[in-house]
Amino acid sequence: MAGIYTVSQVNAYIKNMFAQDFALSRISIRGEISNCKYHTSGHIYFTLKDKSGTLSAVMFASQRRGLSFQLQEGQQVVVTGSVDVYERDGKYQLYARTISLDGMGNLYERFQALRRELEEMGMFAPEYKQPIPRYAGKIGVVTASTGAAIRDIMNITARRNPYVQLILCPALVQGEGAAASIVRGIRILDQMGLDVLIVGRGGGSIEDLWAFNEESVARAIFDCSTPVISAVGHETDVTIADYVADLRAPTPSAAAELAVFDYRQFEEQRRGYETELNSRIRRMVEWKRHDVENYRLQMKLHDPAHQIQEQRQRLADIEDDMRDLLERKLVEAKHRLALVSGRLDGSSPLKRISNGYGFVTDDEEKRILHARDARAGSGIRIRMADGRISAEVTAVEEYPMENERRKRRDHGGQG
Repeated sequence: MAGIYTVSQVNAYIKNMFAQDFALSRISIRGEISNCKYHTSGHIYFTLKDKSGTLSAVMFASQRRGLSFQLQEGQQVVVTGSVDVYERDGKYQLYARTISLDGMGNLYERFQALRRELEEMGMFAPEYKQPIPRYAGKIGVVTASTGAAIRDIMNITARRNPYVQLILCPALVQGEGAAASIVRGIRILDQMGLDVLIVGRGGGSIEDLWAFNEESVARAIFDCSTPVISAVGHETDVTIADYVADLRAPTPSAAAELAVFDYRQFEEQRRGYETELNSRIRRMVEWKRHDVENYRLQMKLHDPAHQIQEQRQRLADIEDDMRDLLERKLVEAKHRLALVSGRLDGSSPLKRISNGYGFVTDDEEKRILHARDARAGSGIRIRMADGRISAEVTAVEEYPMENERRKRRDHGGQG
């Protein structure tokens, strides 16, 4: 009975056989790239296929330094590496060390050389880029008349803005004479005074897209006075036309999105602005009405008739106040007059005369209050209550007591 082995033993045995096979340790295999995946670890997993078979392959991150291009679906490549067994799964696969484009190596080198040359000439410089108009009304398209690219552009344009006019200048986009056809289309549309041009085509191999890598196409785009959007191939495809154009779109559909402004969105924004404007106008009208009411009240306060009425009322109030004040003043004056009258009445010479006293004056009608004021031999007049007596002073005698008081007054009350 034959020996029984484990799965791991068998896989290890087969792996050892592959390792001992010199041909499999360094082998170059030609095929088409499919199922290409760039892993976050940096490894690249893909499948090589031909008409009748497939082979799993991997390029580890440590080997990618020599890879000068982006692996894409459908590329024909030559992969150099080793075929070995992955023991855990029991599957063999190709471990790639180098990958080169098969049949396109010369084209790729030409692409790199032309790109470097045009870049040195400044044709890719941002200062030469023209802005794409935001509201393009007429858009020229240089592409094949029967391809998917023009259908995508037409559909997106009709959906976004039915008022935009598309003008197609059909052109060959691959094969012999394609570059000259594209150049002709760019120059024809550039003379029509359009808002923007879309130059491109759908995806394909590097040979299919090569017309957009020709120097004549690059110069036609650079010399174009109309802004140009390049839309060549898929998102991963890059051509010389992309570098020279004023704007690169990853696909023809994306180019239409960039060139055609969305009229529906514009209408929505317009309606939003209209609503906001109406709302602001209503608020402003309310504010103005409020201001007008305030002005009306202020005018009412400053109305001449109103002011005259107020002044009349103030004058009436002042008149009442003055009447009250006068009455109080009169009462006070009457009271003071009564007091003064009483005092005057008590001091009146006539009253004293009526009580038996006389009012003595000299010849000049000057009152004589003291004996010293009279002179012997001078005339005097004595007014009584019922008449007047004229007399002559025969002698003047002062009382000693009065004389002493007078002296004291004359000396300031001392002694």
